[in-house]
Amino acid sequence: MNIEAATEEFWKNGYLVIENAFSTDLMDRLHGHIMDHFSQSDPSILTDEFTQVSKCEIVPWFPQRDGGPADFDEIDQVPLLSALTDAILGRNWNNLYSMVMFSAKGTKGQAWHQDCPPEDNSRFNLNRLIYTRDIVPEIGGQVMVVPGTHRNTVLPAGNPDDDLEGQIELRPKKGTLVLLHGHTWHRVLPVTGGHRVSTNYRAGPAEVEADVTDICVYRNMRYQFSTQSIIEQR
Repeated sequence: MNIEAATEEFWKNGYLVIENAFSTDLMDRLHGHIMDHFSQSDPSILTDEFTQVSKCEIVPWFPQRDGGPADFDEIDQVPLLSALTDAILGRNWNNLYSMVMFSAKGTKGQAWHQDCPPEDNSRFNLNRLIYTRDIVPEIGGQVMVVPGTHRNTVLPAGNPDDDLEGQIELRPKKGTLVLLHGHTWHRVLPVTGGHRVSTNYRAGPAEVEADVTDICVYRNMRYQFSTQSIIEQR
């Protein structure tokens, strides 16, 4: 792969999709661990205030932080992922955490949001999304993005789930890597035909604080996770 050309595409659009970035064997092992974990927990719809207001219905799991299987560490050793991250963030970038996002059948997915406030374009996170199974319309959970919105553009206030001008739909396949700038407007469509899973290996530039995603921007609010509070109604 031409890393320089891929990096230019990322900075032009605010996202990058690379198919067959990971081996089938590794994806199958990770997916097995994910299914084992959620078969022992209750992946039901959350009912807290954040979920109700944000229209985001996922159940997270942090396998590396929580002492999960060592197979999750193998993603960090994939040369392509390391090379792309170096090119986008610069050397000595921060490896923040890995988060599995599980959505059960009948859940709403995730409403439009930006992972962190976009007013300062030097403060951002990089979502490095791994897909262990195909995202298909029959199940739902497709990823929607609006290209170019990572450039100092605040998500407009409005209905959390309304369509936005310029949006495009991504249907990542098993083994796909999606790199997504934290300021890029994005959402996940409702999950209708079965469960939906993706895993985010979040990273950030060396000079950006680890809690850069503490405040998230939605179309109807700004929410601070550390205080579990709405800090702005929109």
